[in-house]
Amino acid sequence: MLEVSSINTYYGLSHVLFDVSLEVTEGEVVFLLGRNGVGKTTTMRSIMGLTPPQSGGITFKGKEIAGVPPYKLAQMGLGYVPEDRRIFAQLTVQENLEVARKQGSKDKENWTLERVYSLFPALERFKGRQGGSLSGGEQQMLTIARTLMGNPDLLILDEPGEGLAPVVVEQLLGQLKELKQQNLTMLISEQNLWFAGELADVVYVIDRGQTQYRGTAAEFEANQEIKDAYLAV
Repeated sequence: MLEVSSINTYYGLSHVLFDVSLEVTEGEVVFLLGRNGVGKTTTMRSIMGLTPPQSGGITFKGKEIAGVPPYKLAQMGLGYVPEDRRIFAQLTVQENLEVARKQGSKDKENWTLERVYSLFPALERFKGRQGGSLSGGEQQMLTIARTLMGNPDLLILDEPGEGLAPVVVEQLLGQLKELKQQNLTMLISEQNLWFAGELADVVYVIDRGQTQYRGTAAEFEANQEIKDAYLAV
């Protein structure tokens, strides 16, 4: 569904990503793991057209998308949950969801308010509250729910558990597992190995802007050398 081929991305004159490559097959949950500052977020931003790569290629459903504006990527079926959430603080929870509503393909069940509220019951309880009044965990759920209302074919999440209390992370994991059971394709960046171990089909490890490892979740779990080299604190 998604193929990133040897992309090189810069911030100004600073070379941040060096020939980063990864693949996401339909129905998979793929994790991009790495410490802070190694290029995970830049990889996500490169895919979403927010920081387009200067070289290399990105294809989505067979079409080249490197440099395509983010709004067009959303129309094509890419859904992005950024690390900083970007909810509309002055709008209510329900208004945040309604503003993102987009018709999906006719051959699959579309996301509706009822379906989103079933996955995130807390949002239904708070549907009349302003988004800015929610806790960090509730805002994260709202951001994911808002993205689902666009009926994405691929959901990209940048560090969804960052800054959340362990009990909230566990709740979020359960909701993402439910999305996996519904065969939603996901690409997730994370530092939390436990979180990845509970959800991943395939794992990539990035360090210093380069892809250092690719393997199945089982292969990664058994590879202590990679964990020690690139993920130990």
